[in-house]
Amino acid sequence: MSAPDATCPACGGPVPARTGRRGRTSVYCSAACRQRAYRERRAPGAAGSVRELISDVAERAGRLTPQPPETFYADVTELSSSVGRLRRIARTARDAAGTAEDVTPENVTPKSVTVESVTPGEAPENVTPLPVTHEEPGSGAPGDADFAALMEAYRRELQVHCYRMTGSYDESEDLVQETFLKAWRRRETYEGRAAVRAWLYRIATNTCLDHLRRHSRTPARYERLPGMAHGDAEPPARITWLQPYPDELLADVPAADAGPEAQAVARETVDLVFLAALQHLPPRQRAALVLRDVVGLPAAETAGLLDLSTAAVNSALQRARPALRAHLPAGKRAEWAPLTPPTPEELAAVDRYREAAERLDMAAMAALLTEDATLTMPPNPFWFVGRQTIVDFVSQSLDPALPGFFGDWRHVPARANGRPAVAGYVRRPGTTVYRAQTLEVLRVEGGRIAEITTFEPHLLPAFGLPLTL
Repeated sequence: MSAPDATCPACGGPVPARTGRRGRTSVYCSAACRQRAYRERRAPGAAGSVRELISDVAERAGRLTPQPPETFYADVTELSSSVGRLRRIARTARDAAGTAEDVTPENVTPKSVTVESVTPGEAPENVTPLPVTHEEPGSGAPGDADFAALMEAYRRELQVHCYRMTGSYDESEDLVQETFLKAWRRRETYEGRAAVRAWLYRIATNTCLDHLRRHSRTPARYERLPGMAHGDAEPPARITWLQPYPDELLADVPAADAGPEAQAVARETVDLVFLAALQHLPPRQRAALVLRDVVGLPAAETAGLLDLSTAAVNSALQRARPALRAHLPAGKRAEWAPLTPPTPEELAAVDRYREAAERLDMAAMAALLTEDATLTMPPNPFWFVGRQTIVDFVSQSLDPALPGFFGDWRHVPARANGRPAVAGYVRRPGTTVYRAQTLEVLRVEGGRIAEITTFEPHLLPAFGLPLTL
């Protein structure tokens, strides 16, 4: 919880306290200050060299003083952010340098679709080779660590891109790392900061396409299981590989007027509804739609990244857009909208849901659900549609009078994919520790819960949450 007089590094004003909320401490006093800091960090020349970052960390550490405690806590939090970035840069350089010469990932495309097809001494069209050497102090030459820093500045954006392409948080982490390894091997072929973003997007997109070819998968429908009451409605779509994405990793969401590059992580396309709909598109259509409508690249540049003609990209978009809308709920058929935080009404509904579950109050829980509420549990085959159907299923594990009683529950608030979520911990009878059991992402409509997507708990550390309480 932030102290009331912690200082915002963007404007110098006080950071409001987060009374009653768990999770990581706020650094900025408002979304506007967070957005301004994001734009300043992404401005040309803002990243600086690794040596500059090290100097900045040293200077911040030298200014630390334990009094007053509130200021000390805020300063340490800001220092931790810089040290974390430095650690990620060092890890990227270490991993790339240690494996780039030895690892050749499988490529299943008829011809290589990444810039690694360039032979030594050549460069992709319109790219000027820039030799990268080990930096000597004062030389001004970009060293391995600085190149790692340049890539690291795009990690979050590229991981969100890989997540949209695959729908899996685990796979997005692996794919962005593979992207960096490929970029490292051809680091002498990029033309400078102005072009590196498109260059990395090309590698990341084609790395995702290669992955999707190796792991061909198509959304299906849930099936009815013998002896289980699912409700009378048609089974919903089943996407076994779908995983949630922590809002904390989208904390630097930029302002709506910050331009297409900054808006790449500010679109509603991280919403689970959109992620699920995207998975129905063929990979090339999915890539064309994401690059054009989300990342904001021109048609000609998108065509170059995908090795297609501009006409082929436009044709893919004409097929992808209506296909995507066909898999969206009726209220989601608009164009992309900015990602907005949950409303007070939504948060209040989630708080009542948590309280009802902890009190084992099934009547209160039923009152919080819409009549046609849906509960799914990817990757598991369980699904339930309808208020009473869901309550009947949940009561089997929540009601101490029933043989299926699972134990006492505690629920910790979280945020995933721009929605409110709760992490569920259970204390089994005869034990004293609450262990992570679920991560439930909730969709609220009109003050009631319309959809519950329950995921397994192994990703909770990515949300800054423990596996035991």
